[in-house]
Amino acid sequence: MAMHNLVHRAQGKTYRLRISNVGLQHSLNFRIQNHKMKVVEVEGTHTLQTTFSSFDVHVGQSYSVLVTADQPAHDYYVVVSSRFTSTVLTTTGVLRYSGSSGGVSGPIPGGPTIQIDWSLNQARAIRTNLTASGPRPNPQGSYHYGMINTTRTIRLASSAGQVNGKQRYAVNSVSFKPADTPLKLADYFKIDGVYRVGSVQSQPTGGGIYLDTSVLQADYRTFVEIVFENPENIVQTWHLDGYSFWVVGMDGGKWSPDSRNEYNLRDALARCTVQVYPSSWTAIYIALDNVGMWNLRSEFWARQYLGQQLYLRVYTTSTSLRDEFPIPKNALLCGRASGRSTRPL
Repeated sequence: MAMHNLVHRAQGKTYRLRISNVGLQHSLNFRIQNHKMKVVEVEGTHTLQTTFSSFDVHVGQSYSVLVTADQPAHDYYVVVSSRFTSTVLTTTGVLRYSGSSGGVSGPIPGGPTIQIDWSLNQARAIRTNLTASGPRPNPQGSYHYGMINTTRTIRLASSAGQVNGKQRYAVNSVSFKPADTPLKLADYFKIDGVYRVGSVQSQPTGGGIYLDTSVLQADYRTFVEIVFENPENIVQTWHLDGYSFWVVGMDGGKWSPDSRNEYNLRDALARCTVQVYPSSWTAIYIALDNVGMWNLRSEFWARQYLGQQLYLRVYTTSTSLRDEFPIPKNALLCGRASGRSTRPL
């Protein structure tokens, strides 16, 4: 973790801070000594303006907060510390008021460490501002995702184990093995033998881990429920390329159809990276309106590298340019796609 040493602020003014966790593994807690922070945006979604003294940022996530310089003109600690780790890692910076009459004083403000419920409740409290953004009279909340029937439920469970004596990580028992040709090229040129549609199941198998090039197919223009299930004792975060999705629910224990009774079907956040707490689940709704071969992966990079990822093939038989543009004529081709000719744009 690294932080700029000095941040200068003028007394009485309000500033917007953009805070991102670009780490490889750990969730972080962010706080500023003696100051409150008002969360106003999450990954492009305007939120209800909720005030916190500190808040968690999980791997791959970003937040915008408003901070008002409403304290005496001194220096104040800016603190980032790791969450859910046996050893708490901490780094500090300094917020310096213009005309500061002294350096930082007092102990570094403490924050939460391993408390899961605290973080879960905070995540639930950050919701979409339905009256913000968008052209009037149609604010961003006019898309009623909670009134659309889902056509399919996909449950994805993480796991860890040994394959051929080596550590691997998996989704629904499949540990991703890279192919010799980029999957989108294989898909576009209809090259057989690079991957198999359905090489990963859409429900947990409960079986042992094995290697394969994981591709899960879904139909274009469907509205899908995906449930991430985390039976392990670490916080995980998941990212899907090419999409934003609504985070409709998260809780401890095992997911069941009855869990839908607690979904937020009105003002859930739309985002592209979501956390799943230890021994917990997180559910999302997603409109599959973007044709392609999209990577769904753990943001814990060691796990991603060792197999905790898959590709979601959003498929249609249509070849209309309204659905997907052809490959650029100057695209670099490799693997089994080498030497193929591309159609001009």
